[in-house]
Amino acid sequence: MKKLVTLTAASALLGLGALSLSSQALATELQVSTWAGPNHGVNTIVWPTWARWVEEATEGRVTVNVVHDMGPPGAQMDLIADGVADATWLFHGLMPGRFELTKLPELPTFEEFSSEAASVAYWRTHHEYFSEAGEHRGVELIGLGVHGPGALFLREGIDGLDDLANKRVRIGGGIMADISAALSLSGVALPPGGTYEAATQGVIDGAMLTLEGLRSFRLAEVLPYTVDMPGGFYRGSFSLVMNPDTWASLSAEDREAVESVSGERLSRLFGYMMDVVDVRGVEFAREQGNTFIELSEAEVERFKTMAADLPGQWVAEAEARNVDGSGALAHFHEQLAMAAEEPGMGPEDVVDNSAR
Repeated sequence: MKKLVTLTAASALLGLGALSLSSQALATELQVSTWAGPNHGVNTIVWPTWARWVEEATEGRVTVNVVHDMGPPGAQMDLIADGVADATWLFHGLMPGRFELTKLPELPTFEEFSSEAASVAYWRTHHEYFSEAGEHRGVELIGLGVHGPGALFLREGIDGLDDLANKRVRIGGGIMADISAALSLSGVALPPGGTYEAATQGVIDGAMLTLEGLRSFRLAEVLPYTVDMPGGFYRGSFSLVMNPDTWASLSAEDREAVESVSGERLSRLFGYMMDVVDVRGVEFAREQGNTFIELSEAEVERFKTMAADLPGQWVAEAEARNVDGSGALAHFHEQLAMAAEEPGMGPEDVVDNSAR
């Protein structure tokens, strides 16, 4: 009888062990490709927070592993579509021709608003107007984001917009390229990570980037003058995407769980991050003794005139893609106002490894 009890107990323990091993084998680890440096807010705030959300929502059945330097920014779409990685973030301006509707939140507005509100409005507008256009074909869209006011960083100061003519300035794409042309800049296409070296070597005279780039890409050290424009010279559009086969491989329960912490919530997180790191970028630049140049009211009005045709051009492009451009533009601004009145995220809602 004692032997029987012992064998039964042993069998039960083996069964539990096998069940545990089986559960572990069924766990899914998402490989996330990221292309910015380890100190960028995407890597210190967005991915760590989303990873925690995913693990909690799926009760540990799905985890997230962030991998650096799997490919340059412009190659990320192919990495995900080909299944080299499971998820990543994209800057739409690096893929001209394919992404045109995504220029909507990039248009200069000359109004101050948070990136968090803009990212929420962008997500809502996309699903109301853009989802059927297929610009994200080949990948599963899990979030959208808008960066903060785009600024102009320079090696030397200026007195007005005419001083910018023919200056070699780093640009990324999207509306940024249109703005560069309007200002008569000599645009140099470079990824953000290559800007510091190009400035150090004298290849460029300046760069169009977000205020967070002053710190995350160390541009305050080599481009000590920052030209401000109310609301920014431009904004930037991003998406967070997943491989569709990876998405389909998740159980229905886990897909629902991941959806619950993605979409608008992930978009809000991305915008929150951009607001936080912009502030840190400006603080870092001031510590370096950088100069912030505010253009005169007359120069701001000149730039407004230069950019006046951009919304109409975007509406026409949207119409050519069978999208109600005027309706989308109005809807985006309506949602922007609504999102600005909604409760936002705070430090208690996120993981922030850069704050440690």
